[in-house]
Amino acid sequence: MTETPNPNLVDADSLTGEMHPIRRVVVALGSNLGERFAAIQGAVDALADTPDFFVTGVSPVYETEPVDSPEGAQTFYNAIVLADTTLPAARLMERALAVEDAFSRERSEVRNAPRTLDVDLVVVGDRRADDDFLRLPHPRAHTRAFVLQPWHDLEPDAVFPDRGPIADLLAALDCSGITKRDDLVIGVQ
Repeated sequence: MTETPNPNLVDADSLTGEMHPIRRVVVALGSNLGERFAAIQGAVDALADTPDFFVTGVSPVYETEPVDSPEGAQTFYNAIVLADTTLPAARLMERALAVEDAFSRERSEVRNAPRTLDVDLVVVGDRRADDDFLRLPHPRAHTRAFVLQPWHDLEPDAVFPDRGPIADLLAALDCSGITKRDDLVIGVQ
């Protein structure tokens, strides 16, 4: 994965003097209920409004067939946001959940149920986590063309931690269920 220009760069909190490393973040967005594009655009706006979260790129929008979803699920709109941040991974996860809640995301016992908005942390620097609240890197993203293709559009030389170059991972996947939507362009504040 492409790092910030200087991955050792550290940001000092002016009030506490704490030092926080700047981390590269990959966030996956998806929606297949309601106003899908408005939800994706709203998520990008909300993330861009997050203090200490600096959006550096937004992928094109892809329309994708649902993967492992209940029968009858509609197609998704998916996109990737790249950012640099000094926020801890747990705080980023809290923010992702808050953004989902702002778009009336309903949680279900049904795995991969349709949703108004899904905000997934794919990679947060070199951070690793494996608990009920946070799993990093995202445990299935390396097998999802709807994550890897928009990420590849932004960073073709990116490397998925512990898995390898995303170009190689993407080449091994069936990409027939994803279509780039050139008519849908996400604005960045």
